[in-house]
Amino acid sequence: MQLIDGAHVPVVVVGGGQAGLATSWHLTAQGLEHVVLEAESVGSEWRNRRWDSFCLVTPNWQCSLPGFPYDGTDPDGFMVRDEIVGYLESYRQSYDVPIVEGVRATRLEHGFRITTTAGTITADQVVVATGPYQRPSLPRIAERLVVPQLHSSQYRNPDQLPPGEILVVGTGQSGCQIAEDLHLAGRTVHLATGSAPRVARFYRGLDVVAWLDRMGYYSKGIDEFDDVDAVRFRVNHYVTGRDGGRDIDLRKFALEGMRLYGRLLDTDRQELRFADDLAQNLDHADAVSEGIKDSIDAYIAAEGIDAPEEPRYRPVWEPTETPETLSLQGIGAVIWSTGFRRDDSWIQVPVFDGRGYPTHRRGVTSEPGMYFIGLPWQHTWGSGRFGGVADDARYVVDRIVEQRAGVHWIAGLHRTVA
Repeated sequence: MQLIDGAHVPVVVVGGGQAGLATSWHLTAQGLEHVVLEAESVGSEWRNRRWDSFCLVTPNWQCSLPGFPYDGTDPDGFMVRDEIVGYLESYRQSYDVPIVEGVRATRLEHGFRITTTAGTITADQVVVATGPYQRPSLPRIAERLVVPQLHSSQYRNPDQLPPGEILVVGTGQSGCQIAEDLHLAGRTVHLATGSAPRVARFYRGLDVVAWLDRMGYYSKGIDEFDDVDAVRFRVNHYVTGRDGGRDIDLRKFALEGMRLYGRLLDTDRQELRFADDLAQNLDHADAVSEGIKDSIDAYIAAEGIDAPEEPRYRPVWEPTETPETLSLQGIGAVIWSTGFRRDDSWIQVPVFDGRGYPTHRRGVTSEPGMYFIGLPWQHTWGSGRFGGVADDARYVVDRIVEQRAGVHWIAGLHRTVA
């Protein structure tokens, strides 16, 4: 499909990842004319910004895009990077997606005038599906380091890194998995920890994700939580689906030679300085994991489920002292696993709060006809993932249909326009 400069399209979806494709599927089912603008190609986010051994941390059975549930031979396994790309490409081929690839939206103005790298179009309604991982976030301390450094989105495999020891900063999902990848390859790894929690892979006979799904956790709307902002911006629990799935236990890595530190504080260009909070960070991660097990135990007891007993986790290593400095001599590279920031600077419509976050209710903004899809915790835990984006896409498209019929939704309220 080609984009025609000056054309008017009833609905424009910006972004051709899983959120944009799910929205397109529902628009197609409703018979609504639309176009999907994709800056690169379908699956490029997974293909170009994930390392070689990357795999999902949620089981394959949770991959359930609209009209395209996972039907492979390993529902309890975890798709690796190239399989994820293939899943999205197959989804794209499963229905007639009106997508234009290689075209980036560069400006969205009032009246839904959309400037792109291939011309300007207008729309009655716009769905922003650009995802949460747009601009790599680096701390200012990175400017003062003279060693080679890269963001986690640029990491591919241990062989791309220069000789020497490697410092990984950040213990979210990416940081822990990259540290493990390097550790398994025999590299000496230094890991600066943070406050990210962890979760067990399996407990009492099932994947913990399966237990939480049964317990209704993944269908719980964010408005049911007392601390909405804390939930929306919290760091994901670290765990892995590698080799069939397992825990990531930083204490075990320490026993095997990985060197753990507290939070990175500062540098004088010769050495790095860390906070004295390593033990606290490890204890916090373990406490969250054990708390999840407590909730599973309570659910099993309440429902009378016959599940095998399992001994609780016991720490295999304790820091006897917390190293507070690390010489940069011998460090071959630093990998920053410090997350991403949204980049909505191209959007000139006032739908953002003081922090630059889109103000919305389930993706419906205060600007009639403008929507977001694929935001983390847009409505539920699964909103930004394969498991829950289908429900969000259906909700947004239902609102699009209603608005076209004369019903305007604003901040969760609606009125019929005569």
